[in-house]
Amino acid sequence: MSEAKECKKECFKSKIGGQALIEGVYMRGIDTAAMACRLPDGTIDVEKWAVKNGKNAPWYRKVPFVRGCINFVASLAEGIRCTMKSAEKQITEDDEEEELSKFEQWLTDKFGDKLVSVIMIISVVIALAFSLIVFKGGPILVADLIEKLGAAESARPIIEGIVRLILLVGYMYAISFMGSIKTTFMYHGAEHKSIACYEAQEELTVENVRKHTRFHPRCGTSFILIVLIISFIVGIFLPRENMWIRFGVQMLCLIPEASVAYEIIKLAGRYDNILTKIVSAPGLWLQRITTKEPTDKQIEVAIAALTPCLPKDKEEDKW
Repeated sequence: MSEAKECKKECFKSKIGGQALIEGVYMRGIDTAAMACRLPDGTIDVEKWAVKNGKNAPWYRKVPFVRGCINFVASLAEGIRCTMKSAEKQITEDDEEEELSKFEQWLTDKFGDKLVSVIMIISVVIALAFSLIVFKGGPILVADLIEKLGAAESARPIIEGIVRLILLVGYMYAISFMGSIKTTFMYHGAEHKSIACYEAQEELTVENVRKHTRFHPRCGTSFILIVLIISFIVGIFLPRENMWIRFGVQMLCLIPEASVAYEIIKLAGRYDNILTKIVSAPGLWLQRITTKEPTDKQIEVAIAALTPCLPKDKEEDKW
């Protein structure tokens, strides 16, 4: 193989990103998004739709430090929508024919076919609110308690940062043993591997995808960890006298923190140098928990989701 071809393989950085779903994978490309799910009968169901990315995206999704929070919220909403759809696809006729309790019957009569979506939305809202309270408020309470026990006030940001990191890593590690979550993490690995195979400009086959890495710098796991690190730095300069004020200011700071983290993730996905490797290292390490080696069938699903998103002209997909 010539040096030119080797360089071409190593230097290709795709803009395509994705997310693991319930028994499936979601992918978003330049002008097309798709989701593929393994149905209970063993077949793969694929849906695709047009999206506005790159040159076709609205101006507010292009401006640095403005686009970050907007794109994050939009991606979160799209991910939740696809997750709900993937959950609905796992419902079989036998599940629908099971006898319902009076409360379940009332919910069905009230919401009809939208019942699963309503339950998922409520669950997500509660989960997000609980996560924010625990990951933002919990460390503040712990730091306040330790400070009352004699710790220096200047140590508060460090204590909060350590507690927040322990909570994040501990939570992800604990849920990784749950059956459904472990399966989702395997689909997460399949998503990363298939994109890595595409970036290596190899044919998207199970054999080719399997040999690639399950770690990727443009990952939501890395994004969360970078937000945490930025939050630690910002916390050094926040008021410490009143923990409620500190909590409120930290919540407000989430928007600029997410925007900065988004730009860092973009740079890490675009460039491959010493600086980006250092920045990416903690997130890649954490992905050892949030991604697992997938099965061949899960790789098939990831390939099915990625294929409709591939642009006709690869030059449009390069950074």
